[in-house]
Amino acid sequence: MPGAEVEATESSVAEATASTIVESGALDDAATQMLARLEAELGDAIVEHGATYGDVVVRVRPDAWRRTATFCKEELGCDYLSFVSAIDWMPTPAIVDEGSGDTSTPAQPKETTYGVAGSGGRFQVFAIVASTRGAHQRVVLKTDLDDAQPHIESWVPVYPGADWHERETWEMFGIVFDGHPALRHLYLPFEFEGHPLRKDYPLLAREVKPWPGLVDVEPMPGEDSDDTDAAAVEAS
Repeated sequence: MPGAEVEATESSVAEATASTIVESGALDDAATQMLARLEAELGDAIVEHGATYGDVVVRVRPDAWRRTATFCKEELGCDYLSFVSAIDWMPTPAIVDEGSGDTSTPAQPKETTYGVAGSGGRFQVFAIVASTRGAHQRVVLKTDLDDAQPHIESWVPVYPGADWHERETWEMFGIVFDGHPALRHLYLPFEFEGHPLRKDYPLLAREVKPWPGLVDVEPMPGEDSDDTDAAAVEAS
């Protein structure tokens, strides 16, 4: 039937358009309007912006971090805080020599690279807020931190649910949230030193081991150690 054919065609066009938005990082009308309102409110406090998978990504100055959260919640209707976390853009330090068995996919970068909307240094805090009412509205917010003493305003006064997110970020990345009611450990012992999600933290799991590797074999009684070593090499 002609009507059914028209509906099918319109559905195909809509799906193709949605696919294009996701693949190209373009913004739909609602996201474009949200970005325009953020630009009008924050002005030069916005350092850079972009898009990823149809979402607005806005990088703001550190001194506008809490103000941005307040505007998103009270004026844009973003009543839901998805999460707050951090990024360490530093490349993972090489633990062993080149060609020793690093099979990471994709390969770990050896130079510093930044994501959408860029970064001014090694550390960033980022968050996603969204609206649970009416049309889909969601925005990714990020801000730069000082490398030596990373700290930023707490979002707890605006989004109470940020409490545990900021505690985890402080614990894992060492980022201090000014005004947080009680930064204390969530997962690690009180006396734990260091921040495990920093790229330069010495995690055993980050060490790349040669594969299959050599195994030391103790000689059996009556065997010569040189014969045992030769057998181990042949087995590898």
